[in-house]
Amino acid sequence: MYTPAHFHASDADAFHLIRTHPLGALVHAHASGLDANHIPWELETPDQAPARLIGHVARANPLCTQLQDGTQVLVIFQAEQGYISPNWYPSKHEHHKLVPTWNYRVVHIHGTVRLHDDKKWLLAAIGKLTRTHEQRTHHALPHAAGPWKIKDTPPEHLESLIANIVGIEIAVQRVEAKFKLSQNRSEADMHSAATQVSAAGNPALGTAMGQA
Repeated sequence: MYTPAHFHASDADAFHLIRTHPLGALVHAHASGLDANHIPWELETPDQAPARLIGHVARANPLCTQLQDGTQVLVIFQAEQGYISPNWYPSKHEHHKLVPTWNYRVVHIHGTVRLHDDKKWLLAAIGKLTRTHEQRTHHALPHAAGPWKIKDTPPEHLESLIANIVGIEIAVQRVEAKFKLSQNRSEADMHSAATQVSAAGNPALGTAMGQA
């Protein structure tokens, strides 16, 4: 991914984006060409081992036969994105030499695959994924019913579900993070564009630009 120095983001910022926007597109090559599957991932960052992504797909997904242990893959995560009008930059009105652009935050994870169909591994993986998002949802809706837990599912139903999924673990080998948020503009231009993009209906992008 082409990333000028002023748009480069750290691994720590990349991992934060993944945790807040966990739906990532797993891209891989196979006999028929390229394919992409959109999967919610759990990011693990153990102290004494490489970071890894944990996810799962339906056993019926062709991905389960197209991937082999050790396969090289790319996973793409995206956060806020949107159009930036040159009219939003004060400097445009001075020299008129600006054109439209598009701002965004993306992370590319390069790594190798390991497939899992062990029941214990799968239970741990889906348990952690659901705990993460149930707790986040419950925090946002404190008056709703308590967080859902795996044990709320009848054991026989859970057994059938586990039998029909395959776990995917990706050992992270390389992280590319590009946060294109008008950092190549003046402070006045950045502030003005952030305010205007928020007013135009994209406050998440405006906030990200304001924090850049």
